[in-house]
Amino acid sequence: MDLKELIFELCEAEGVSGNEMPVLEIIKNRISPFADTSVDCNKNLYATLGNKNAEREILVDAHIDRIGFIVTDVDENGFVKIDGCGGVDSRVLQNTELVTQDGSELYGVVCCLPPHLTDGSEDKAEPLSKTWIDFGMPREELVKYINPGDVLTFGSKPATLLGDVISAPALDNRCGAAALIRMCELLNGKEIDYRVTVMFSSQEETFALGAKTGAFMHDADEAIVVDVSFASQPDISGQYSKISLSKGGMIGISPILDRDMTNALIRLAQDKIIPYQLEPLASSTGTNADHIACTKSGIKTALVSIPQRYMHTQHEVISISDVENTARLLAEYIQSGGIANV
Repeated sequence: MDLKELIFELCEAEGVSGNEMPVLEIIKNRISPFADTSVDCNKNLYATLGNKNAEREILVDAHIDRIGFIVTDVDENGFVKIDGCGGVDSRVLQNTELVTQDGSELYGVVCCLPPHLTDGSEDKAEPLSKTWIDFGMPREELVKYINPGDVLTFGSKPATLLGDVISAPALDNRCGAAALIRMCELLNGKEIDYRVTVMFSSQEETFALGAKTGAFMHDADEAIVVDVSFASQPDISGQYSKISLSKGGMIGISPILDRDMTNALIRLAQDKIIPYQLEPLASSTGTNADHIACTKSGIKTALVSIPQRYMHTQHEVISISDVENTARLLAEYIQSGGIANV
């Protein structure tokens, strides 16, 4: 499997929260050679491997939605008003290229004032409530293509940086989805005596609907969530200043996470010489792990995050080797028997 090519394909796909079908279909095609698949009413994709009739089950999750924008108005001059769908950073929006998500690839540009026409007081990030998009069309032409309720997302494309480092929109969390696809490839043909359900969940960026309903339906004995977290960059201090790209996934340590599972992941990484880093968290994790852990009477849950720079922008940055090593760690954990053998 060419992991970079897979990540680029996933990151170029549409799939803003609540509209995940385009990326879901790509994942389904990619993972079908390794597992049986199904899709539920909330657009969660499940891939099942191992002993499908076993009572014991482990759930492995990565969300597949990306942040984006909802059209709220088209004014009389053809300018489009938007609101955020997920945690959009308004600081990075000025003059950004956005694209429609209906397959037509209609491009627009976020409006901004030239510095020549300002007195300096406007030199700050405008809130989304004051953000307009210019598609270069009069209203009567534009409304043939764009209307309130339509979805837009970043129009930037994936790019290769130096070494194994890449830049792309939607790496949060398409790189996590890629890690799970790669995990299934590593497990292909291996004998697993319990059921493994891989959940590619919807709507994490907005309401975590997919994780909440998917975990409730499956009622697994244990779960591992894969997402992204913060890597070192200029002007970052504290614990994340010590997190580097290309040094392995981040094993979460948090009150809401099961410590036995966390310790098992650490031991496996050490025994199998798989690079890893630690992410201590004082309370909740800000990921689907928070929701899965408290499903029904509770599910033992662990978290592995892929280090990332510039989260929730149009040019997120990760290392491909961190995706590979995360997939290797998960595959080793599943082959080891999980929490039952801790």
